[in-house]
Amino acid sequence: MTDTNLDLQESGWEELRKEARKIEGDLDVKLSSYAKLGARFTQGDAGSPTLGSSRSWKSMVIEIQSLLEKLLDINDAMSRCAASAAPTTSVTQKLARHRDILHEFTQEFRRIKGNISSMREQAELLSSVRDDISEFKASGGMSPRMQLLRERAAIHGNIAHMM
Repeated sequence: MTDTNLDLQESGWEELRKEARKIEGDLDVKLSSYAKLGARFTQGDAGSPTLGSSRSWKSMVIEIQSLLEKLLDINDAMSRCAASAAPTTSVTQKLARHRDILHEFTQEFRRIKGNISSMREQAELLSSVRDDISEFKASGGMSPRMQLLRERAAIHGNIAHMM
């Protein structure tokens, strides 16, 4: 291998590392914002998530997924670059660290997304129960037979929703 070819590979490696670090920084900021958005949802907006907040959730999820995919692609390119040259211990360690960071970010994203989904489901259930209570209070004199039929329909609707 010539020195020029080695220099090109080293400069390519450094460019890829620079890009990986930039994306890792962006991901850190986005995941932090996403977690804060979820915390805001549990603190006050639990009763009624707005359409605007739903859009911001979706756009943030898409941005984070895109960044994770880019980081995965860059890690793959770094692996190819390291494999084409004679990998040193430091290159191997740096590559392993970048892979670990990607794995940590992916796990954190899944955890936050799962927590937010659980919070939203809980908020929707609570809202549904509140609506049922309000409806019951408003109906006042509903016959016991009608109440049982209504409850049966609600149970069947929930069972169908779970399947």
